[in-house]
Amino acid sequence: VQLQACGGGLVQTGGSLRLSCAASGTIFSINAMGWYRQAPGKQRELVATITSGGRSNYADSVKGRFTISRDSAKKTVYLQMNSLKPEDTAVYYCNADRVRSTALSYGIDYWGKGTQVTVSS
Repeated sequence: VQLQACGGGLVQTGGSLRLSCAASGTIFSINAMGWYRQAPGKQRELVATITSGGRSNYADSVKGRFTISRDSAKKTVYLQMNSLKPEDTAVYYCNADRVRSTALSYGIDYWGKGTQVTVSS
C-alpha cells in the first residue's frame, strides 16, 4: 500500500491550499484517513482525521479554518486549508489507519512521505 500526497507549497498568510492523498495497492478497507503535521523542532501532531463513516475530528488550532473530506471510492482524502497562518508551516503527512487487504486480514497503518506547507508572514 502506498500513500501519495500532493498539494503543498508556499502561500502568504491568509491564503489557501488544498492537500490530497491517494491510497493505492491491494486495499479491502480503510478505517480512517487523516493528516498530521510536524514543524521543525516539534513533535508530529494530529491535524484532522475522517472515518469511513464520514465522522471528522480536528485539532483545536485548525477548527473553522481547515476542512477534511474523503472520497472512499477513490481511496483519497483531502484537506482544504483556509486562512493559513505562519504557525501552520510544517511538513504534512497523510495517514491511513487500519488498512486491510482482505476482509479477514489484520489492519495496518500507513504513512505518506509528507508534503511541505510554508506560510509566509
